[in-house]
Amino acid sequence: MNHEETRKSVVPSGGLHGIEVRPIRREERTRWDELMRQYHYLGLHSLIGESIRYLAIHQGQWLALIGWSAAALKCKVRDRWIGWPCFLQYRRLSFVANNSRFLIFPHVRIPNLASYVLARNLKRLSQDWQTIYNHPIYLAETFVDPRSFKGTCYKAQGWEFLGYTRGFAKCAHRYYSHNQPKMVFVRPVLPDGKRKLSEPYLETRNTPKEVKPMRLSLKDAESLKERLSQIPDPRLSRGKRHRKLSVMTLSLCALLCSATSFAAIAEWAKSCSQNMLKRLGCRLNPKTGIYEPPSEPTIRRFLQDVDAEAVDTALYGWLQSLAGEDTALAIDGKTLKGAYQENGQKIHLLSAFLQQKGVVIAQCPVDQKTNEIPTLKTLLDPLDIKDKVVTLDALHTQKETARYLVEDKKADYLFTVKDNQPTLRQHIEDLRLVSFPPSAQNHRQTSRTH
Repeated sequence: MNHEETRKSVVPSGGLHGIEVRPIRREERTRWDELMRQYHYLGLHSLIGESIRYLAIHQGQWLALIGWSAAALKCKVRDRWIGWPCFLQYRRLSFVANNSRFLIFPHVRIPNLASYVLARNLKRLSQDWQTIYNHPIYLAETFVDPRSFKGTCYKAQGWEFLGYTRGFAKCAHRYYSHNQPKMVFVRPVLPDGKRKLSEPYLETRNTPKEVKPMRLSLKDAESLKERLSQIPDPRLSRGKRHRKLSVMTLSLCALLCSATSFAAIAEWAKSCSQNMLKRLGCRLNPKTGIYEPPSEPTIRRFLQDVDAEAVDTALYGWLQSLAGEDTALAIDGKTLKGAYQENGQKIHLLSAFLQQKGVVIAQCPVDQKTNEIPTLKTLLDPLDIKDKVVTLDALHTQKETARYLVEDKKADYLFTVKDNQPTLRQHIEDLRLVSFPPSAQNHRQTSRTH
């Protein structure tokens, strides 16, 4: 936009209905950012998280710019209005978009332009987000500085004023007070957006991941059903159409094939052949002679009530039985991304997995008041790891851990020794193990000797 364009007023010949509101194209990104930095009172460094840049245009002339980004991590009045608990808040924040920038150029003088552009933008916001980020937007939020604005265009479009922020800003994982509270406005983008954000179960319109088929032999299917038969059925005896084993085995197989939701499990079940449904113990319709898989509501209700720990134990034991000659077992702990407990703390899991196959055979949560060292015994107690080699990181290089693996579990271990254990490291260096790690030549000589 040149200097002369900033001086003249733009009036659409067809009125407001001739204005187009759309996401910017790739080649328009640089110009959009430059104009936002130049004319917006906050400037522009970047749009945080998932974001979409919009443009209001008429006959090739830019009238307004709108920027949407990720929702604020914490906003007390918003969270109270939604009514979601802390553990749901972090899971559902991705369904809230923040109107972080809204700019109408100084030379544009069109009555009701701001509210009209905002309304047109909201009509397509959720669908655009679905197309780009594979999930919808249920709620829009914005923060208005009362020292400069009154939020008139938001009020005109039915946005609800919730109150004021506390006057804090976040910078590098810390919050600092700037004593400049902002007005908080919100508006549901989709019907029942507020209710959906606080529901315990939220069925989004995500495009499901590709669910792979599975080849399961009769022997492996019978082994899995035998282990799962020990798990108690959480349902009442009245009104059962599908057996416990069929629902459970089918669900676990679907999860192993990358199904990540109840709907995806149901779709995987529908795609199974009649032979597979028979092996998994599904119900045979006496009238049609066809094996029928359970429906999505049946799967969802069952999995929500079943004993999760008992299922984990049975599944991990089955996976370990399929390992064959895989004798290397790795232990590692990871903090789960995007997963939070009811108190808002992140979930940290300690896992055991087969190195050659990359299959997790056991995992358990690490209590916040302790660390991975005492959790290791809880993880390995139910596993048969006799004659296996267990590899662990330097945190587990402990005498008690070595004794437990060798004496109690009859396994071997491979520990990492770092500079935080100088005495042990010096003892190893004093041994002068010139042949370790073994070279190819030493390995061939040893083989011939044996």
